[in-house]
Amino acid sequence: MQQLLELYKQWSGGEPLSTEKLPGAGSNRSYYRFRAADGSSVVGCIGTSRDENHAFIALARHFTKRQLPVPQVLAVSNDELRYLQTDLGSLSLFDAIRGGREAGGRYTLAEQELLKSTIRQLPNIQLRGARGLDFSQCYPQPEFDQDSVLFDLNYFKYCFLKATELDFHELKLEADFRLLAKDLTAEPCEAFLYRDFQARNVMLVPSPNSQHLTPTTHHPYFIDFQGGRKGPYYYDLASFLWQASARYPHKLRRELVYEYYNALKQYTEVPTTHHFVARLSLFVLFRTLQVLGAYGFRGYFERKQHFIESIPPAIQNLRELLTLSPQLFPYPHLMDVLGRLCQLPQFQQIEVVAPRADGYKTTDLNPYKPHPKDGPATFSKYDAQGPLVVRVYSFSYRKGIPEDESGNGGGYVFDCRSTHNPGRYEPYKNLTGLDEPVIRFLEDDGEILTFLESVYRLADAHVRRYIQRGFTSLMFSFGCTGGQHRSVYSAQHLAEHIHSKFGIEVHICHREQNITQILGSTK
Repeated sequence: MQQLLELYKQWSGGEPLSTEKLPGAGSNRSYYRFRAADGSSVVGCIGTSRDENHAFIALARHFTKRQLPVPQVLAVSNDELRYLQTDLGSLSLFDAIRGGREAGGRYTLAEQELLKSTIRQLPNIQLRGARGLDFSQCYPQPEFDQDSVLFDLNYFKYCFLKATELDFHELKLEADFRLLAKDLTAEPCEAFLYRDFQARNVMLVPSPNSQHLTPTTHHPYFIDFQGGRKGPYYYDLASFLWQASARYPHKLRRELVYEYYNALKQYTEVPTTHHFVARLSLFVLFRTLQVLGAYGFRGYFERKQHFIESIPPAIQNLRELLTLSPQLFPYPHLMDVLGRLCQLPQFQQIEVVAPRADGYKTTDLNPYKPHPKDGPATFSKYDAQGPLVVRVYSFSYRKGIPEDESGNGGGYVFDCRSTHNPGRYEPYKNLTGLDEPVIRFLEDDGEILTFLESVYRLADAHVRRYIQRGFTSLMFSFGCTGGQHRSVYSAQHLAEHIHSKFGIEVHICHREQNITQILGSTK
């Protein structure tokens, strides 16, 4: 760390105002953010592999000359174990589309547009980035070849397939592996194969003074490309779109392939769509086996839970892939083994959505069960703005239903007049639904509790769905004769119920009593 700090001082001419260690990634590199007194910042990296660092530095400098969206290398230590680069901020594409991913692939329009703007940039770095690139600088090898394919396929066999104890014929499987490796490398390609192209390795850099996260204000920049080499562009597309944890639905995945295919036309002559899809399918198969090998080693052998949890969605990707035309995969024993693999009991229960950080499962957030080939739900321009604020009103029907100040046209209106009215009795005439004697009266009578049970179920489902979609406003109103007892009790209790259950901001307005209250967000 001290040597990295010395490199910063040599480059900047002074001490940093502050130093922040950034969260670790999957590699053995460590990153630090250095802030200067003028508010500017850079990122410093400490690596343990000189060859890996050298590859990143050489590639980054080349891509910068080609004016590609990558971090610029600012300074490098003599031993190349430390370097400084421009700071691209802390917002990755992976973080930006978290809501859709945790909702089981129900991506909002805004999230879809971020994905499309990213996938349109991929051919830029693959094709323009390859022009004039010295591939001998790549690490650990300069080119995607049959040996590297066979290494990954055997990684799948020994680290995943054997761990399942599934029976297979070793020589027949090896023959199919060799045929698949030959097919994957059959077409020469002069593209830059990123190799680790995933949402975590895309940073969204905002334009100056941008207020909202949109594709027009936040631009994708690419990081962690040090493992790249010369190879076919299909690999990165398969790696990105068939990443198990992303859970892209069939329709969205198809649209993203279409976006990529059209963007690719700007840089090179493209094959026919039929040939393109057939070649892409081969790489999807290979990439799926490759990641299962990694999940098997990191999960079954290293016992890391995250990788064990990633296996079922990867198997689901494989299961869907095997439904394609058989002629796409002329590897009979491999197909037989994979078909039986997908039928193993431990892979039959596929959890279609992941638990949310707030403790709710997004299965519960979905008001319907989507068909596997459905696209995302119909979303509006209001999606993914968030956070949700709920407004709850009590009112008197004599004075009219409250207006919705948000401009969304209002929400639920519940009529409390069917329940027993404390206002009929002299002891309660000057009290409200917030006073203890009225609360005891209503709860001892019980009608209001039965009434609210149904309201809570309806409200919970609606709030969950609005949180999932990133909506910002929801309104509930309770009316009674005078807006004093039953409506006040109901509004107050629903507001406290929502705030306690979801931790979001809730505004309460007892209009006829001129009482307002805000229950702040606890998130």
